[in-house]
Amino acid sequence: TTDEFLISDAGTLKRIDASLMSNTPAFYAYLSSNQAISDSTMTKIQFNTEVYDSDGCYDNSTNHRFLPTTAGKYHFYARCECGSDATNDLQEVLMQVKKNGTVYMYNNFSFYNTYPAHNFGIHTIGDVDMNGSTDYLEIFGYTNTESGTPLFSGNSQFRTYFGAYRIIGV
Repeated sequence: TTDEFLISDAGTLKRIDASLMSNTPAFYAYLSSNQAISDSTMTKIQFNTEVYDSDGCYDNSTNHRFLPTTAGKYHFYARCECGSDATNDLQEVLMQVKKNGTVYMYNNFSFYNTYPAHNFGIHTIGDVDMNGSTDYLEIFGYTNTESGTPLFSGNSQFRTYFGAYRIIGV
C-alpha cells in the first residue's frame, strides 16, 4: 500500500500511490443455510458467511450490512433464492437494497395466474455513492406463498449472496 507507480503524462512523470488503484473495500458473503421467514413480510437477509472481506467492512454476524470506510462509488450485486417447503406455491418475490435504512432499489417478480414456482432466484445490481463513514447497505427479501413455509435458500455461495466493491477511476 506504500508503493508508488510512475505514470508519464505527455512527458511529465507523475506519481500515484498503489492504494489508489485498488477496488477495495470489497466483500462477498452468502447465506450458509436456509433462513426461515414469515410469509408476506419484508425480512433482512442474513448473509452470514464471508468468502472475502478486504477491509473488514461487512458485518456478517450482527447487522448483516456493508459499511465501507472509504468514500466513493460502489458497485453492488445480490441474489436471493426464495422458496417454500411446499411445491409450486410461490405467488410473489421481492428484493430491496436499502441505503441507510431507506429503499434505494428494488426488484420483484409475480407468479399470479401464470406458472407457479417452488424456488425462484431474484437478482439486483447497481451503483451507489457511499460517504466512507456512516453510509451502509443492507438487502431485504419478501416471499408471498399460497401455502407452506417460505424461506431464503442457503447452503451454497451461489444461491443467496451479496457483494460490493469500490469503483476506481470515477
